[in-house]
Amino acid sequence: MAEGDEISFSKIYEAYRELLYRFILRFVKSPDLADDLTQEIFIRIWEIRKEMEKVDSFQAYLFMTGRNHTLNFLKKISKENAGKAEIMRHYKPVPKMADDELLSAEYRQFIQIVLDSLPAQTREIFRLSREQYKSYDEVAALLGISRHAVKKHMVRSHKKFRDLLK
Repeated sequence: MAEGDEISFSKIYEAYRELLYRFILRFVKSPDLADDLTQEIFIRIWEIRKEMEKVDSFQAYLFMTGRNHTLNFLKKISKENAGKAEIMRHYKPVPKMADDELLSAEYRQFIQIVLDSLPAQTREIFRLSREQYKSYDEVAALLGISRHAVKKHMVRSHKKFRDLLK
């Protein structure tokens, strides 16, 4: 892997991905977030692959890196949330104006148009994920499909929103 062999990297990835994912999941409690952080760590390892020759125990290095990356992420999020809380503490709502209500109605109408243009299963997956706040794993279990299929449908729906917004 240190020499840039993608097959070696793939074998390492397959051997350790699930272990690292479960380790990170204990910290963040969110399957999607744990998956994203796991991916980021493996991307980072690929980027610094030449330095891996110096590592005595890859597994120990991986878990130490996973812990540090996850804790740094959580620290960053907590600072952002503290900042948001401070802003909200000083926030004074302004009365709604007729223009705001019109824009909200137009926005809801646009969303409905986009949803109506999606295939039925993609629309159902989008609604379960975004309107009912279900995780990809929960949606997959409800519909009897793989998590990967749920992710593909969500990518498709996001692309449709982006395309129509342009």
